Amino acid sequence: MTFLTFSDLNIDQDIVDALAGKGIIEPFPIQEQTIPLGLTGQDIIGQAKTGTGKTLGFGLPLIQRLGADPAHGVKALVVVPTRELAVQVTEDLELAASNRPTTVVSIYGGKAYEGQVEQLKAGAQIVVGTPGRLIDLHRQRLLDLSHVQEVVLDEADRMLDLGFLSDIERIFQAVPAVRHTMLFSATMPAPIVALARRFMTRPVHIRATDPDEGLMQANIKHLIYRAHSLDKDEVIARILQAEGRGKTVIFTRTKRAAAKLVEELKDRGFNAAAVHGDLNQEQRERAMAAFKAGKRDVLIATDVAARGIDVDDVTHVINHTIPDDPDTYLHRAGRTGRAGKTGIAVTFVDWDDLHKWTLIDKALEFGIPQPMETYSSSPHLFEDLDIPAGTKGRLPGSSQHAASAGAPERASSRPPRESSSDSRPRRRTRSGGSERPAATAAEAAPQVQSTGPDSETGDGSAPKRRRRRRRRGAGTGGEATASAPQQASDGE
Repeated sequence: MTFLTFSDLNIDQDIVDALAGKGIIEPFPIQEQTIPLGLTGQDIIGQAKTGTGKTLGFGLPLIQRLGADPAHGVKALVVVPTRELAVQVTEDLELAASNRPTTVVSIYGGKAYEGQVEQLKAGAQIVVGTPGRLIDLHRQRLLDLSHVQEVVLDEADRMLDLGFLSDIERIFQAVPAVRHTMLFSATMPAPIVALARRFMTRPVHIRATDPDEGLMQANIKHLIYRAHSLDKDEVIARILQAEGRGKTVIFTRTKRAAAKLVEELKDRGFNAAAVHGDLNQEQRERAMAAFKAGKRDVLIATDVAARGIDVDDVTHVINHTIPDDPDTYLHRAGRTGRAGKTGIAVTFVDWDDLHKWTLIDKALEFGIPQPMETYSSSPHLFEDLDIPAGTKGRLPGSSQHAASAGAPERASSRPPRESSSDSRPRRRTRSGGSERPAATAAEAAPQVQSTGPDSETGDGSAPKRRRRRRRRGAGTGGEATASAPQQASDGE
């Protein structure tokens, strides 16, 4: 049996060699169909499930059409919806063009202008960017689009979801009317079709596979559980100890949930990182790079980052909260089972979100209208995911695990508690003696004051500063009572 290679698709040898150096030899179906047409200058609408190599499907024709030694200045523009995807596409194009003087620059928000502008001034020929920063630099006349020959819209449906349609229209108005245009998308809603009709010339619609096939394909196992919110962390901790578990992506609905979960998993001993909107761009890129390099094997992300996670060896995807719609489920689940490998997608359905699951179940034809009620101790959880019997929610050696293991020794070294009808603790006085508090309310008041919002650090840690209470006289109970209303106000 003979296999098709990139050379068979008329890709230049220096590009073929660059790909072969990274073990990329055989093209995927979407690449087989788009590359020959793209090389001729045919406008293309490419539709395929996530993880099938769409980047090289448009990237190789784009690089080859610019020539072996392109003149300085922007000749090709690739527009993507997110910063993470911009970084990923840039890396793929740099790999393919590594044997040529062609240079690629990423243009996106969250980073300083200077470095990006310097690369443009140095003559970068390919620009990969997000709509907002592209338009910003173009308005400042720092990005010249008047000589662009190649335009690509990648993940066009996601750009529509994020409200970038008007920005896309502005970009098309800034580039020459005569150009080669390729549009790639996992789904093809009506506004994307209308966009293609307006800005493309007799495009050929290529559908390598059914766009929903990525969900039901045989190499992804889908597990749907009705889970209790207070037990999810325990369930996840056990899943992360499953046999054969490799890199894992966990999706949360909110930034706060992502930040909380990454700290929880670290405390349990897992090597986790997070990517969400409350992190600056440098932090997000560091987390993503560590995940790709294997320094972190668990990545917690919100949906904004989902399409920038292009890693072939993700074995598990966990939906900490159910996606809002079938398309989002497809994009999340598509992070695993990539490049023909097997994967597992686990979804937790809260009691309040059963209506969302009903819609997804019908649209994607799962046939699971009522997910199985599942807890961290459920036998079917261990069986479904090949979790070793007796697995606990913490890795041996984690901080809490060590603390619980040493607890009896510490407890035995503590002095016995005083036997007294009044069990309230004594309080040290300035003179070195001790006294009992005059009233329980007075004792509780300083605690309320120290935990109010005005003294929080914002990350759940202890306050950095203390308030000094002014005492008049000998600290009578009357004073404590008088100060209580003010303390309650501070704590609201």
